[in-house]
Amino acid sequence: MNIRQVGAAAAVAVVTLLPLAAQADDTLRLAWDEDWGGAESLDPISPNRHYMINDILYSRLMREDDNGEPTPELATAWSASPDAMEWTIDLRDGVMFHDGSSFDTADVVYTFDRIMDPAIDSPVASVLQIIDHVEKVDEDTVKIVLSAPHADLPLLLLDYRIRMIPEGSGETIAETGIGTGAFKLERFDPQGTSRLVAFDGYWEGAPKLAAVEVYSIPDSDARIQALLAGQIDMAGASFQQARLFEGNDGFVVQVYPAGSWQAIVFRTDTPPFDDPRVRKAIRIAADRQAFIDLVLGEGNGEIACDNPVWKGDPYRADIDCSQDIEGAKALLAEAGYPDGIDFDVFTSNLENEMVPIAEVYQQQVAPAGIRVNVVMAPADGYWSDVWMVESASVTSWGERPADQILNEAYRSDSSWNETYYNNPEFDALLDKARSELDPELRAELYGDAQRLLFDDGGSFIPYNMNGLRVRSAALTGIPDDHNDNWVRWELVTKDGQAN
Repeated sequence: MNIRQVGAAAAVAVVTLLPLAAQADDTLRLAWDEDWGGAESLDPISPNRHYMINDILYSRLMREDDNGEPTPELATAWSASPDAMEWTIDLRDGVMFHDGSSFDTADVVYTFDRIMDPAIDSPVASVLQIIDHVEKVDEDTVKIVLSAPHADLPLLLLDYRIRMIPEGSGETIAETGIGTGAFKLERFDPQGTSRLVAFDGYWEGAPKLAAVEVYSIPDSDARIQALLAGQIDMAGASFQQARLFEGNDGFVVQVYPAGSWQAIVFRTDTPPFDDPRVRKAIRIAADRQAFIDLVLGEGNGEIACDNPVWKGDPYRADIDCSQDIEGAKALLAEAGYPDGIDFDVFTSNLENEMVPIAEVYQQQVAPAGIRVNVVMAPADGYWSDVWMVESASVTSWGERPADQILNEAYRSDSSWNETYYNNPEFDALLDKARSELDPELRAELYGDAQRLLFDDGGSFIPYNMNGLRVRSAALTGIPDDHNDNWVRWELVTKDGQAN
């Protein structure tokens, strides 16, 4: 049954998917927030990819270890030439795709060629634009040749969109979902129920669960109510929503460190945000610690200072972002707004903190003469109809390495440059950092880029938030201290499941 019909009213009325007694113990049930309003794709490099299902269907060359460092997945080893211009990657033997074909070097070359194809214009191309080409060395080895040195290339290959697909499958992959993951596609309905079944040929061994079902539930409160009702097994939650599960032995609340963040982004190509004085004024008028306390709860986040590089990254720069009401007023007056400024900020209840961040911002910047009108937009289709369309909107990102997030979200020619930031000095700093082989000098260059963003950029990023997930106590195999990217889906089990 399609439970999208629950909508915003689902906090008080939840549609039953199946009688609870009839729900299979060998099936994991998850909820999807319908990010793209039904236009979700199974293509890993599509801008509107269904990331929840794609993470289960496909594999990367490398995955993160407990410290976020690259560790083998479909690749078993990798090494760089002395000048870091070429990387040689050894592939795992005996890996099969869901259609029974063997994974080999041709699939790797094809996957990268497709990512870099300008005709496709995938957002992930900006992450890998330093790659000149990928070539076959022998049956088990590929070589990645760069256009400039890059000592941290394996970190970029951890990107959750760089998933291996079969050679020649680009025209059909959005519907077939053929990968090398632990589960294979049986049915795909992004606005209803999608179903994945165990892939017995998975290279790490057959999954312990028989199936994974993903239900479309756009509203965050509806997802929590579905979890409480036993209709799904796991969901992200806000710290306020987590209180609903206190004292309930049927659930486990998992809090883990994360570099994810919500922000309010302003289009730097659109008045009045095309003036850097306005952009800085409307950011320094806010109290970042108060944001954490009011939106997340005390102790549940770290001040970000409009910096997309999180505190756990070795290239993170220290920036002072103390609230400065008088400084904001002075900048606005200098920019031609002596009586203050008015603008709309669009948001949605798509994610738990997206409405509170807009409301708290509205209250905090008012003393500086910044008058904000908060506009609520529908959750379904938010990323296609509002984000990167309206001049000011709430956004949300997961943690990425410094090199990746700075290039992907702020480089002038990136397709996910959500603030439309265009600063040749910034782009040049990123190019120099990628080519610098000395780690200390590379850190200085990335730091200079971050400080330039604080002075000149269009992102108000108040915090990095801890992650919070609530799962059924019957689930095992869900890591307590990491986000969903660390889940080994083939190891997940449920009490009482069929074996």
